[in-house]
Amino acid sequence: MLQKTYFKTKDYCKVKFSFSLENAETIEILGLNSDWENSIVMSKKKDGSFGVEVSLPKNSQHEFKYRVNATEWLNEPEADSLSPNVFGGNNSVIIL
Repeated sequence: MLQKTYFKTKDYCKVKFSFSLENAETIEILGLNSDWENSIVMSKKKDGSFGVEVSLPKNSQHEFKYRVNATEWLNEPEADSLSPNVFGGNNSVIIL
């Protein structure tokens, strides 16, 4: 799930990422701000879901994917769109 919070006086948008997957031990986000090397680790909650809040610039677009248990790559079902990647799959896209 993606939840965007815009602020009138700020030049960024706060984005809340939430993802739930059975048998997931870790979930990371890669690709935000075109950074595919350094992941954003999502925190595991008591209900088993994962979440994190990230501030991203307004009027920007970001491709990203979730990496589950350091091996499986998944897209965000509620992403604004999808973009083809060099691996023959798609990346999730968030538009702010």
